[in-house]
Amino acid sequence: MRLLLPLMISLVFPVVPITAETADSLFQNGAILTMAGREPEYVEALAVKDGRISFTGSLQDALKRKGAATEVVDLKGRALLPGFIDGHGHFINALSMASQANCYAAPFGPGSSKQGILEALTKLKVERKIPAGELILGYGYDDSLYPEGGKLTAADLDPAFPQNPVMVQHVSLHGAVLNSLALAKYQITAQTPTPPGGVIVRKPGSQEPEGLLMETAFLPIFANLPKPPPERQMEALAEGQRMFAAAGVTTAHEGATHLAELSILQRGAKEGKLFIDVVAYPFITEFEAVLQANSPRTFGTYAGRLKLGGIKVTIDGSPQGRTAHFTTPYLTGGPNGEKDWRGESTFPVPIFQKMVKNVYDAGLPLIVHCNGDAAIDNFLAAHAAALGDRKAGDHRTGIIHCQFVRPDQLDKIAAWKLIPSFYTEHTYFFGSTHVRNRGKEQAHFLSPLKSALDRGIVFANHTDFNVAPIDQLFVVWTAVNRLSREGEIIGPSERIPTYEALKAVTANVAYWYREEDRKGTLEPGKLADLVLLDRDPLKVDPIALKDLKVLATFKEGKAIYTAPPQVAGRSN
Repeated sequence: MRLLLPLMISLVFPVVPITAETADSLFQNGAILTMAGREPEYVEALAVKDGRISFTGSLQDALKRKGAATEVVDLKGRALLPGFIDGHGHFINALSMASQANCYAAPFGPGSSKQGILEALTKLKVERKIPAGELILGYGYDDSLYPEGGKLTAADLDPAFPQNPVMVQHVSLHGAVLNSLALAKYQITAQTPTPPGGVIVRKPGSQEPEGLLMETAFLPIFANLPKPPPERQMEALAEGQRMFAAAGVTTAHEGATHLAELSILQRGAKEGKLFIDVVAYPFITEFEAVLQANSPRTFGTYAGRLKLGGIKVTIDGSPQGRTAHFTTPYLTGGPNGEKDWRGESTFPVPIFQKMVKNVYDAGLPLIVHCNGDAAIDNFLAAHAAALGDRKAGDHRTGIIHCQFVRPDQLDKIAAWKLIPSFYTEHTYFFGSTHVRNRGKEQAHFLSPLKSALDRGIVFANHTDFNVAPIDQLFVVWTAVNRLSREGEIIGPSERIPTYEALKAVTANVAYWYREEDRKGTLEPGKLADLVLLDRDPLKVDPIALKDLKVLATFKEGKAIYTAPPQVAGRSN
């Protein structure tokens, strides 16, 4: 694939003879931020040979590696950084998003009102000519924006879609609102018992389902949602990768992979269809089946740009959906009107402890979804019980979200060398909701990056795509500013410098994935995974970080995304 043509210039320099050190490409004349030091470090030039960085340093020394075939990229004062590494998300969802309705709230979609959601679903039905009887899907419904009693229900969806089952996935990815035909399709009735760790919201005064299903009540439905047909799987895989490449992401995270989804990824890897790296974590409910098909020895090694990174376990739900597990009650009750509601463990604690031990006994890496402090307590206890004196070893176990962690829990995380992947985007999307549900003191300690940094904890930060759009610069913006939709700073003392926020989407994630020898910083010998930004993130006002643009993304030295001319050509 060609390098970025709008940025190429023909420079008049002496051409050195072709040698083993002659570069394939050379980047110069910009802010090349290596992310390699404890403090920001810049170099004048970067050379690439055979997909790896062969040199960083002065332009004078770099030009000694220029040959007749070397392509020279003039950065024109713009910023070159290591490619972004996804700190947790659900890459597989990108394969089906083109066939679903965007129901995000503003500024990312029309879902701030019921009417906006209905219009988005109707537009999808018309544009894709969805026939009667076929399931219509939407994503991104955020019930926290709706007044009490005004939330989306089956009764809202039924009149507009009398002949189609409809499912609008909750923004947490832990549930969905179904219309009556979809409830019937999945056999959810008044007689359906609410499973342990699950929520089926009922109509007031009856057992009839109102539409919203959460957690274990939704998991079987989620696992069986329609997948792209075999003849379109590779096209969908390319579409999903392009979405990530446009955000500057060169390594994606697939954070709860079911067998059917893993087979699509493995087919793509085998056929050479992956042009970004994907790290997949099969879900614990399919642990035995996954190991029957994939020896533990195959984990941790790329094959066709796909790596099995470990096993994912979920132990609670989402705080905005009021299914996260806490030691103290929600101030607003439960999602079905429960009093003294603290949320629940997704799995009974003894079963969860056995799951954790089974993963460790198999010698596999582990990531655990924990949002509430009770869930984090349960994980820390399971980790210690499974490993005993080895609990502080180099396991690099990931705590996904770790949002409502307590200071005493942070102390254990630091001592045991666990790696939280925080979620500071909640300060923007759900900050006010968390203040309402949990109180100001707890909400303002949400994803406490500064407290973690002070303890020497290595942490990542993420979008949880497609809970939020894949946009690593927005992740950085939230870590630095912690500004809510309403303009309130959610936890001002937990803001961190831009450089540390960038490490949480580059070098720190590479370390977590045990890829620090090949990714995360711009150093000789590492993969030439690069992202070009229109401005240096360390030189702009922190409030402007979310407005930076990705101009190009390079995987192993080859351009896999080039911004449209109206973006690439804009003035600084």
